[in-house]
Amino acid sequence: MAEVMEKAPASALSQALVNLTEGAAAEVKRIIAENKIPEGYKLRVGVTGGGCSGLSYALGFDQQKENDELFTSNGVEILLDKRHAIYLAGTTIDYQDGLQGRGFTFDNPNAKKTCGCGSSFSA
Repeated sequence: MAEVMEKAPASALSQALVNLTEGAAAEVKRIIAENKIPEGYKLRVGVTGGGCSGLSYALGFDQQKENDELFTSNGVEILLDKRHAIYLAGTTIDYQDGLQGRGFTFDNPNAKKTCGCGSSFSA
């Protein structure tokens, strides 16, 4: 007899789309508190056309829209437009504050080529 496998709920998949490290989550929470981001707004992660490698990472705060996946990573609610998932699935976002620079960094397994600054990529 064939074994029947249950389909994983959409929320289980969406939890793994983009992950924040503890450092990145702490920085997002600090930004939310210091800038008094309105209740109901969440971290939006996405891509935009442009940059030296073709696509650039986009971070901001927004309200949930119809095409969004909503998931949580290290206590931060994240929005991702479903159309961007192909470019960002499996990405880990970190926050660096050291001699080499300060800011968010992206470890994207879908990037075939990245620019020297790390803020744009091609897929």
